[in-house]
This record gives sequence, C-alpha cells and structure tokens, in this order.
Amino acid sequence: MGLDLKNVAEFLKKQKRFPLPPESVNPWGTTGKTKTKPVVVAVHGMCITLGIELMLASEIRIAAKRTLFAQVEVQRGIFPFGGGTMRWPVQCGWGNAMKYILTGETFESEEALRIGLVQEVVEKNELIERGIQLAEKIAAQAPLGVYATLKSSLDSVIHGESKAAKDLFPQLLALMETKDAEEGLASFVEKRPAVFQGQ
Repeated sequence: MGLDLKNVAEFLKKQKRFPLPPESVNPWGTTGKTKTKPVVVAVHGMCITLGIELMLASEIRIAAKRTLFAQVEVQRGIFPFGGGTMRWPVQCGWGNAMKYILTGETFESEEALRIGLVQEVVEKNELIERGIQLAEKIAAQAPLGVYATLKSSLDSVIHGESKAAKDLFPQLLALMETKDAEEGLASFVEKRPAVFQGQ
C-alpha cells in the first residue's frame, strides 16, 4: 500500500489538486469532505508513503508481523502531503516522527507498535479477522455515542482542547435526549445488552 509517484506527480502538476474526484470523501482528511465514521485499518506486506498517511487518518491500526513501513517522500524530493507532517508528531511523538519522515528509513511491525503507529501486531492469518472483530465491536456500540466520541476527539486534536472542552457539556446534553441514551441507561439498570438504533 503506497503511492504511485509517477502517476500522482503528473496529476498534481496538471490538475493542481489532490487526485480524488471533487465530490468524494477524502480518506486522508486533508481537504474537502472528511469521513464521519471510525475506520479500522489492517496492513501487511509493505506499507509506504500515502499508505502510512491513510493509516494515520484512521482510528485503529493493526499490522501483521513482519510488515515493513517507510515514509520515503524526502528521498524523492517531496514531503508527506497526505497529512503525515501533521499526524506523525501527534500520534507517534516528535522524535519518532522526525526519525522516520526525515530519513525515509524502513522499519517493521514491532517498531510501529512501539512508537504508536499501530495498536496491535498479529499473525498475518489473523489480521483480517482481528480487524473485523474490532470494527464489529465499535459497530455494536451506540452509533450517536461513537460519532460524538469521534467528533470530540478530533475537535481536540484539530482545534485544541479548549474547543473540545467547550463543546463537551452541550454534546452530552444533546445525547442524553436520544433514544439510544435511554436504552443505554435502561440496559444498565436491567443488566442486559443494549439494543441501539442510532436515534
């Protein structure tokens, strides 16, 4: 997973925009419409450049053992333009980010786990199953609660803690008026699994 530099370079020079259809959702979250649902990414083999940046734009990332990673744009006279310069330092720490985005050095799954680029490392034959398990676990939660959690977390990262903090209580009050919140409380009191409807 990565960048076809020749085709992308030609497109960028000619079109002067990111190589996506104008009305599509930008999976890197750098321009235009952005995703509104959590994304779980599972990678194996070789993951480079925009592939890593796609991972960084997701919520949960898992990798197969022996997966190789490299952010090699600096070796090609450009820089990570899919959000890597923004997300690497926040998610992996300044020193770890600079080590890999300034050198283009290749590293493996265990290092990706150590620096926080991935949250789990599993055997390749378990990768898709584990990714689906995580996605299903998220999907089983209250949809409005998941959306609000994602929005608040992104607001904090993008706009700062003060913006996210200002919106916490109003968002909570709005959620408390939903059928899902009523169901969540009822299921807790009745000691049964909740059945959410996204309302």
